[in-house]
Amino acid sequence: MKESLIQLKPVQAVPIAGLIVAILGITMIGLGWVPHISIIIVMCGLLAYGKFCGLTFDAMQEKMAEGVVSGIGAIYLFFFIGLLVSALMMSGAIPTLMYYGFNLISPQMFYLSAFILCSIIGIALGSGFTTCATAGVAFLGMAEAFDANPAIVAGAAVSGALFGDKMSPLSDTTGIAASIVGIDLFDHIRNMLYTTVPAWLLTAACFWFLTGNVANADLNDVTTMQKQLTDSGLVHGIALLPFVVLIVLAVLKVNAIYTIIATVIVSLIITYTHSSPTLAQLGGWFFSGYKPAEGVDLGAVGKLVSRGGMESMFFTQTIVFLALSLGGLLNGLGILPALLQGIAHLLTNIGRATATAAATAFGINVLVGEQYLSLLLTGNTFRPLYDKLNLHPRNLSRTIEDAGTVINPLVPWGVYGVFLAGILGVPVISYVPYAFFCWFSLFLTLIYGFTGFTISKKDAEA
Repeated sequence: MKESLIQLKPVQAVPIAGLIVAILGITMIGLGWVPHISIIIVMCGLLAYGKFCGLTFDAMQEKMAEGVVSGIGAIYLFFFIGLLVSALMMSGAIPTLMYYGFNLISPQMFYLSAFILCSIIGIALGSGFTTCATAGVAFLGMAEAFDANPAIVAGAAVSGALFGDKMSPLSDTTGIAASIVGIDLFDHIRNMLYTTVPAWLLTAACFWFLTGNVANADLNDVTTMQKQLTDSGLVHGIALLPFVVLIVLAVLKVNAIYTIIATVIVSLIITYTHSSPTLAQLGGWFFSGYKPAEGVDLGAVGKLVSRGGMESMFFTQTIVFLALSLGGLLNGLGILPALLQGIAHLLTNIGRATATAAATAFGINVLVGEQYLSLLLTGNTFRPLYDKLNLHPRNLSRTIEDAGTVINPLVPWGVYGVFLAGILGVPVISYVPYAFFCWFSLFLTLIYGFTGFTISKKDAEA
């Protein structure tokens, strides 16, 4: 980012930052506004402040444009992700993965089964919201028959869903975290494995320990969902091939967009082995999302497989565009540089930088209740600091996911928390102690920061 238009002192920037957080919190939590409107309100106030300081609109607009350019890759990437989700649906890759995932449910290990299955579906869908609204609700529905504790079931569902939301290449939060710091999507995902895999294993161990023997439980709900998946005509063993291509190319460090294009092509080939959509249908599915054949009652599964398309990415793309603009404006007006200047003398090593970035992402979730802003604002604020400390930006993207993406479901007034409490019927405060994956992710990223374990330098080989 180029030099600021205004040179502020930390004591001047702090009240402005506090006012911004207050406006975002009041409008989004108190009034229930979508983040876009809240961000625009803040931008209007900042533009007025800049005008008062004697700046021209063109100068401030240039700074906003610089912010957008710094993360323009995300806006392009989300178009391709929308196409990928549609392709994986029409080929049967996602429905097939879910179908076989249901076979993992064990009455003897109900909580662990719920966690594992929600992890699989979360990876396949790339959406914690959708995973909880489908598989999570299904498991809560089975909780009584399994004589299970609803709070633990909810914690298992949330943990699995957030694992998928954090690690899936289809996830908008994963794409935002990578793009906001300027790294490749799959480079970001590979680096997150260092904290995510141990967190997942520790979480699995916790749910294994908590699960009792409920061998006589009723699995009718699972059987029904499997039948509905089969009735969709999308379940085929060969349909898993696109996932194989996706994983192989990601491991080979092929650029994310090239990887997605190759996976879409393979998915199209698989699609035509079991169905014959017209070109008009393909165009519709790629834009508006895949829709199953009419006349077949698929129940809850019908909504689950009706996903994807470029249109589904517009909400995320627009919030990324606005947030990047806001970040550029905050830098241009000297607010972010002044805030960093105020704490720079404290952030002299990796541990302190990691802890402060994590605390910022965590704090934005608690104060504002918004997952996207915790990623965008923290990434924008701390990227220059990580550069100064010669730390690779992948360290920052991992930290903001571990302390941002997975924390919002733990905030009762947060967007995620409010949604989950309503859809699962379990108060946030009840499942918070059992959302083990969210807590382990946060603790591990702090431990790695202070020990330097897996922390990569900017000038080191990737």
